[in-house]
Amino acid sequence: MKLVVQVPCLNEEKTLPLVLSSIPHQIPGIDEIVVVVIDDGSSDRTVEVARSFGVTEFVRHHRNQGLARSFTDGVDHALAIGADIVVNTDGDNQYPQERIGDLVQPILRGEADIVIADRQVGLIDHFSPAKKALQRWGSRVVNLAARTELPDAASGFRAYSRESLIRLNTVTRFSYCMETIIQAGNKNLAIASLPVLTNAKTRESRLFSSTRQHVFRSAAAITRAYIMYRPYVIFGVMAALFGVLGLLPYLRYAALAATGDGGGHVQSLLVGAALVVMSSLCLMLGIVADLIRTNRALIETNLEHTKRARFDILRVPDTAGVL
Repeated sequence: MKLVVQVPCLNEEKTLPLVLSSIPHQIPGIDEIVVVVIDDGSSDRTVEVARSFGVTEFVRHHRNQGLARSFTDGVDHALAIGADIVVNTDGDNQYPQERIGDLVQPILRGEADIVIADRQVGLIDHFSPAKKALQRWGSRVVNLAARTELPDAASGFRAYSRESLIRLNTVTRFSYCMETIIQAGNKNLAIASLPVLTNAKTRESRLFSSTRQHVFRSAAAITRAYIMYRPYVIFGVMAALFGVLGLLPYLRYAALAATGDGGGHVQSLLVGAALVVMSSLCLMLGIVADLIRTNRALIETNLEHTKRARFDILRVPDTAGVL
């Protein structure tokens, strides 16, 4: 059983030693532990620091590609070197790497395909009340879209089984966290949660420049992922809403016409017609989106077979980077 711990980094020479020194050397049920450092365009000594800790497996980007691309490239590399389980942590040392052993146990026991650490946001001192509220609200929205019950959907401290990674396909380039949950939930993968306590804050987040940007980008990622798997819900609701609103002006006009006062209220018919047209457009978009969803499912099935063939061929014994 091979565990790959991937560490996305962007100029983390100061905090990376804390991360690498706290990754367990032995875990019950795991035969081999490999650390992969994903250098996402660092301009400092991140790679040199990693090498000094014995890391020999790297994924390197010449320019910054973002967290989602780093995660995807790291996963591809991990599967290529034969990973049975992949744990994703962070180079800023916000996550307790000593809990990696606990994080992978539900997968080893066959109880889960994915395990997500619950940071217990309410206990994080440096999170403002507004940020805590946004985190809780965001998790509720993701749970609604994914039909899951996870307390911390935004946590990046996660363990994935090989099977789950073959079935998941990251599309967004902002943050993979919420998209992968929505995909996993709609693909009926088993997701578990593990309460952890985060480490002290070492730096400001580089994923977004402001809370407003984070909210908008997260909302866009959630909406996009939701439309991919359940477009008929969104477009169906919109079609019904515009349809009902479109009938109201007609009813108003009919009532006025019955009293002999309909001639001066033709605008009601125009508004109603516009709303009915919008309802029809939403209905047609829903049909087209559902057909695209069906086509996407077929493409993902082919992609899954391609991944299995590709990574089974590349899967060879490898001890590079073992702690």
